Amino acid sequence: MKKLTKELKEKTVKELESERKTLLLDISRLGLEKKVKMEKNTNGLRQKKKRLAVVMTLLTGKHQLDK
Repeated sequence: MKKLTKELKEKTVKELESERKTLLLDISRLGLEKKVKMEKNTNGLRQKKKRLAVVMTLLTGKHQLDK
């Protein structure tokens, strides 16, 4: 998790916004797939949600620094 956070801290706000959008799309897609069929990697949805939380936290911090 530390490596992930360090990697994301180096990204710009624009890059984090695009990452947030792709994660939201992935999460919604995985949620639908989970309801339709049994998935082999059930941990994928949880990992994407955690990554989204980290991205959104960093975005909030960067937006507050800009003010």
